[in-house]
Amino acid sequence: MENNLHCRRASIDDIPLMSEIRLAVKENVLSNPARVTREMYVDYLELLGRGWVCERDEVVIGFSYAAKEDSSIWALFVRPECEGLGAGKALLALAAEWLFSLGNTTVTLGTSANTRADRFYQQMGWIRGEMKDAVEVYYSLHRII
Repeated sequence: MENNLHCRRASIDDIPLMSEIRLAVKENVLSNPARVTREMYVDYLELLGRGWVCERDEVVIGFSYAAKEDSSIWALFVRPECEGLGAGKALLALAAEWLFSLGNTTVTLGTSANTRADRFYQQMGWIRGEMKDAVEVYYSLHRII
């Protein structure tokens, strides 16, 4: 069955939906939603990185952001009811490929340990690294030359 997925560059107009998706997740829930501001979403569209959204039947179901300064994935979130359709995989690939296109040889990210996201990154071939703290684990992906 076709999922009718389409990924594209995110725009300022997508920010309300991205924020809605970020606040809807069941894991990696923000303890203080005010920590991620509209300005942060705007900054990562061009100034600090690049963002993408994934649509299914023209409805935004997920988004990702890549941070160019430290070659990391700043955000990757999919609507809980749309998980498993391939949006996360496609968005992760876009973000990593863009960071590699800038000349980076390694892309990193952090996620909560022992979660679906933790297992997802392992399944995607990312290397699980050290714990950042008692909650978050680091991952890395190396460009194959």
